[in-house]
Amino acid sequence: MQTTVITKEALHFLGQLDKNNNREWFTDHKKEFKAHEANVKSFYEALKERMGSHDEIEKLKMFRIYRDVRFSKDKTPYKAHFAGSFSRAGARLRGGYYLRIKPKETFIAVGFWEPNKEDLFRIRKEFEMDAAPMRKVLDNTAFKKIWGEIQGDAVKTAPKGFDKEDPSIDLIKRKQFIFVRNFTDKEVLAPNFLAQVDDSFKAIRPYFDLMSDILTTNLNGESLLDQ
Repeated sequence: MQTTVITKEALHFLGQLDKNNNREWFTDHKKEFKAHEANVKSFYEALKERMGSHDEIEKLKMFRIYRDVRFSKDKTPYKAHFAGSFSRAGARLRGGYYLRIKPKETFIAVGFWEPNKEDLFRIRKEFEMDAAPMRKVLDNTAFKKIWGEIQGDAVKTAPKGFDKEDPSIDLIKRKQFIFVRNFTDKEVLAPNFLAQVDDSFKAIRPYFDLMSDILTTNLNGESLLDQ
């Protein structure tokens, strides 16, 4: 049976791990960790199944608790959170979903974290040509109530080959196109948290649909998938 709630005990364990982020403590509490990990993974699986009613999810990836510290100044060996991502199926469906569970810092994120050079150029050219469809999505009241403003890194002025005076420069200069929604611990522990996350993911579809259309066509609107 799939778990459809995040437990208070799971959040407490993560809080304790944050305070005792060392191999000795973790080894002593490995059995407890495995139990919480299994329950949380079951929650993610239940979410994936629910998302299938409004999207085609190809893969759920749960991230390991162990940190790669080889190139980091922070040498703590463990992540004090659970996290997983959901990949959409097929070349025509773009964008991704992410959920992180952490005491006082739980959030969901959606969008395009690191578009490749070709995709980034295609998105920017679309905004240069006509940003009105994207403005319509981003300015929708119901959409903004859930997801707020678009976020992510951007260049300081204008990308090479684009006019810094372009009326759509605020969109063109972006390097990432993401949205983030934060949750309190009370919301995470509530019985409807699964539904809240799923409803939020469902609400992003107008944005994903538009971006998928942009990234699977050329500037003439011709499909790149049929080539």
